[in-house]
Amino acid sequence: MSIASIDVGDINLKYFVVGDGDPIVLLHCTGGSSKQWTELAESLCASFQVIAPDLCGYGGTTHWPGAGTFNLAVEADLVAALIDKFEKPAHIVGHSFGGAVALQLALRHPQLVRTLTLIEPAAFHLLRGGDEVDDRALRQVSEVGTTIVNAVNCGDYVGAMRRFVDYWSGEGAWDALPNPQRVALATRINKVTLDFWATLNEPTRLSDLADLRMPALVIFGGRSPLPTRRICFHLARKLRDVRLRTIADAGHMLPMTHFAEICQLVATHSATKHQYISKSSTDSQTRVYA
Repeated sequence: MSIASIDVGDINLKYFVVGDGDPIVLLHCTGGSSKQWTELAESLCASFQVIAPDLCGYGGTTHWPGAGTFNLAVEADLVAALIDKFEKPAHIVGHSFGGAVALQLALRHPQLVRTLTLIEPAAFHLLRGGDEVDDRALRQVSEVGTTIVNAVNCGDYVGAMRRFVDYWSGEGAWDALPNPQRVALATRINKVTLDFWATLNEPTRLSDLADLRMPALVIFGGRSPLPTRRICFHLARKLRDVRLRTIADAGHMLPMTHFAEICQLVATHSATKHQYISKSSTDSQTRVYA
């Protein structure tokens, strides 16, 4: 495994790369880093060239420099610059915030994306303009974001990160972490607030996804919070070439808690030769394999 970086404007993007074959890019969740994917990379590197960047402000990558407005396009364009370096379109895997970035990458740079694997993408903006369930899900996650911002504004970084971790991983998850990990997470809270801003205020809507043609796999946990489960439900309806998979006993952090299942799903989806077909109103099949 080698560590490298590229400069994209004012941001130095760090990433690791390992293996040979078609490139597969792994995008981590809010508060995480490329280290989230170490085990998956080790499993995939015999078949793929695995590339895992630290998104803006995480791991070794430069923090957002503060010029202009931060949004999902910033992250997507960073990842696009990285893929360009390898001169081949890539399979894209994104978890949570990384999944929201992956969707934006597919919209802005579709020529760079061979397949999408979206693991509970935190694309909260896709809940806007929906039904009563969508409104309830959006209120729920917006309240979490507001609580975090209020805590940050009064300097309670630990309290802010506690609310974030316990929401996504369950009550008591924060207290179960070793103290060094809690300290490290608390230092990332300012970027967490930016991630919430980006995912809540992104103007993209579900209707904008209708023309995405790359094969997509959407994965969610049966015990995850309502907002990401609801987003996955909508993606399974709206994307043109999609399969939905549920891991019934998993929560939002399923890439870590259910590694074996996620690894198999990612490897199979990325290795399969896909033939695009359109959905029709009378045909429930959304994928054929060639």
